[in-house]
Amino acid sequence: HADFVSGSRELAARTHAHFYLSDEGNAPWKYAFAAASGATLVRDGDTFMVGNIRVRVLHTPGHTPEHIAFVVTDTASASVPMGVFTGDFVFVGDVGRPDLLERAAKIEGTMVAGARTLYRSLQNFKQLPDYLQIWPGHGAGSACGKSLGAIPSTTIGYEKITNWGLANLGEDEFVAQVLAGQPEPPVYFAEMKRINMEGPRLLHGFRRPERLTEDDLVALVQSEAMVVDTRPWSEFAVGHVPGTINIPLNKSFTTWAGWLVPYDRDFHLIVDDRCTDCLDDAVRDLAMIGLDRVAGFFGSDAIATLATSGAIEAVPQIAAGALRAVLASGSAAVVDVRGEAEWNAGHLEGAVHIPLGDLAAGLSPLPDTRTIVLQCRSGARSAIATSLLRARGVRNAVNLVGGIEALRAAGYPLVRASGARPPRETALVA
Repeated sequence: HADFVSGSRELAARTHAHFYLSDEGNAPWKYAFAAASGATLVRDGDTFMVGNIRVRVLHTPGHTPEHIAFVVTDTASASVPMGVFTGDFVFVGDVGRPDLLERAAKIEGTMVAGARTLYRSLQNFKQLPDYLQIWPGHGAGSACGKSLGAIPSTTIGYEKITNWGLANLGEDEFVAQVLAGQPEPPVYFAEMKRINMEGPRLLHGFRRPERLTEDDLVALVQSEAMVVDTRPWSEFAVGHVPGTINIPLNKSFTTWAGWLVPYDRDFHLIVDDRCTDCLDDAVRDLAMIGLDRVAGFFGSDAIATLATSGAIEAVPQIAAGALRAVLASGSAAVVDVRGEAEWNAGHLEGAVHIPLGDLAAGLSPLPDTRTIVLQCRSGARSAIATSLLRARGVRNAVNLVGGIEALRAAGYPLVRASGARPPRETALVA
């Protein structure tokens, strides 16, 4: 899977558990660590027992070529199955997206073919009894779909009624719908796929990094090392060390860390001293997406100490009400860092669209103006974008407070991309 570094190897090392791994898909999708781990490779129709529980393998390609689900029967009380662990195949209210191999792993030509394969897998799945319970691998907030429900389980019968992906659609209509409006996949998904196929390295717990001093912080920034300030944006904006970037430690932390933090070198963190668990939470969350090279950390006391010598700065921000005059002067441009579906559903006329992930990768040129106003939905992503640009020397970057919600409330006219429909609600955008 691609969301996190799998905990399976760590779990097996601690408990001596046995692996059952998919043997479906062609050569590029085989698990490189399977032989050394003594794993049992399984294919469609294979069964194995866990006590009285019989598990039958169901090959469900489409999301990925090797994807399998597990049909569960409690043989102590019944001869028919009770439910299915569907993984990334069928969710509550949605189905697994088939575009990640092309959009995240950059394997050209797999998106439409995957959608058609997914359609056929779903037609077979619908033949199972309606009473079977479904236990999906993800809920609301996952980037593996666009409208995942928040409840933890459902049934095949209920999903036939409520899940658009199990509706009676023709294949072409299904392909068009499943590929439309998908959120931008985090760039680190490709890294997760690689790590989980090769086999995650064993950490034997999460190592607490060394605490460093404010002098170390200054030296690191001067050497252009990566330093991530995990404090809330409200505190970073008031005072931060120039050259650091802000990724607040909240529910979107791993999403944007995976976009912005490099996998090939050490990096450092700044954490809030008032939070007793913040350091451990950050280290764990980062390791869960393969970013386990935290070389040291600084407390917020380092910021306070450096403030006395004038070594910190604030981030300029602008309110929606003040934006009209700035734009009228011709000296500013708005850069909208939201996703494509959000942009299509409504954006400020004249704004430039550069999604935050593309901005981080430097895929699009910035407008040539004296002031660049960064804007998202509510101000959270644009705050990260502003910190990123300023750390890279773009000193005219300014954050729009409140994002497009503030613009809408202030009466700014918004335009919709031609033929665009409002995006489905998703817990991913922040």
